[in-house]
Amino acid sequence: MYEYEIYRATSAELIRRADTEREIGRARRARRAARRSGRQDPEGKVRQGDRSRFAPAA
Repeated sequence: MYEYEIYRATSAELIRRADTEREIGRARRARRAARRSGRQDPEGKVRQGDRSRFAPAA
């Protein structure tokens, strides 16, 4: 009977952890979607003012 109680407690803990991980994933996806929806360009922002990154070709 003792082993069964340990099994039940471990199982419940694993289920709680899985639920927590799923909730974290949902929150991350929601934040990412919110950041992306706020942009005007769905492809992302391209910096055009930083042209001095590479040396000019000879």
